[in-house]
Amino acid sequence: MIRLRNIRFRYNSGYVLDRVNFSLDRGDRIALVGPNGSGKTTLCHIMMGLLFPESGEVEIFGKLRKKEADFQEIRGRIGFLFQDADDQLFCPTVLEDVAFGPLNLGKSPEEARRVVSSTLKSLKLEGFEERITYQLSGGEKRLVSLATVLAMEPEVLILDEPTSGLDEATTERLAEILNESNLTYILISHDIDFVKKTTDGIVRMADLVSA
Repeated sequence: MIRLRNIRFRYNSGYVLDRVNFSLDRGDRIALVGPNGSGKTTLCHIMMGLLFPESGEVEIFGKLRKKEADFQEIRGRIGFLFQDADDQLFCPTVLEDVAFGPLNLGKSPEEARRVVSSTLKSLKLEGFEERITYQLSGGEKRLVSLATVLAMEPEVLILDEPTSGLDEATTERLAEILNESNLTYILISHDIDFVKKTTDGIVRMADLVSA
């Protein structure tokens, strides 16, 4: 589903990715772990076409992706959960935020509302439709952010530090949600206990600055 070959990427401070290879097949549940600055989030941004490598090949769903237009089609098939929930939520209510993706994929308002209802129910967030997003707690924002992604029915999920700021109960709930799903996903996390509960493979990334 995803193949990255010999990826090199640098910021002004130097290379953060140097000849990196990575693959994700259907059914994989892989964790990316490593120190801050080792390129975990950068690598996932490259998969989404939010950043473009200096060199190397990005193959997604069997096609090489080289420019912005190549990634537009895959963004409805890969769901990205940002590290900061406030980057994901921008509508006044939960209903509007979760419906945004389905509506943009061409569903009617009635269909989108049904998707919102079923998605929120699956996350045990029934009754949240009219809640004001900026008034939600940190854990509630994280789960609603996940709802906005799941409502698009992605084939692959990328989760960037999904347990950041969550209490123990909400973290356990998120682990249950992932384990009960049939999703293929990549998980970036420093929470090793959560990684062990929710993934079946670990990719460790080195910090090039200290390597």
